[in-house]
Amino acid sequence: MWKKLFGKPPIRVWVIKQVDDGLLHLCGEGHIEPGSKRARESVLTGLQDGTYQGAVALADNGLVLNARLFAALVPHDGLHLDADGLAHWQGRVWRTSQVPQRCWTYEGALIARATTQGPLDLVSSEDVSGIRRRASGEGQTASTRLQFGAADELEGEAEFAERWRRRQEGASAEAPASSPEASDSERQTERRHGDQ
Repeated sequence: MWKKLFGKPPIRVWVIKQVDDGLLHLCGEGHIEPGSKRARESVLTGLQDGTYQGAVALADNGLVLNARLFAALVPHDGLHLDADGLAHWQGRVWRTSQVPQRCWTYEGALIARATTQGPLDLVSSEDVSGIRRRASGEGQTASTRLQFGAADELEGEAEFAERWRRRQEGASAEAPASSPEASDSERQTERRHGDQ
């Protein structure tokens, strides 16, 4: 009666983001809710074969994501975590690295970094070494070097001094020759304005 009223429980799975040599990047637990008994059997078969395509809800917050974002979805009884944080899966013992939520939808490679709790406590993060390498300019040739500055900075000091001297000579040649009377009248105008 209870099964008819509430239906079958969801299929619990372990969500693995990436599989490295001896290391599993583990998002945590999730669940899949098939609609019918036939769908449930199809989902279980797909999980065993690694061909499941569809939605998976992550247990931490109920966020529903597409299975294609993950390397593997393992039925809950197919993977065992021990007290040391080691995973027992496919007849092997794996170290685990916790994948934070911000990396669940990241589609690039992940790297594991040790936390302050010790070498067994690993946290995954995005591998941005390729971006850093391109940004730092490794591999650039010398011919692509750019130089920024004012226009005057791009010419040498001698060229700048010569251009400045020509400009000053041109300005003095264009100025009208001043007569003694003009300079006296200019002085009188300056005195009148200064007294006011």
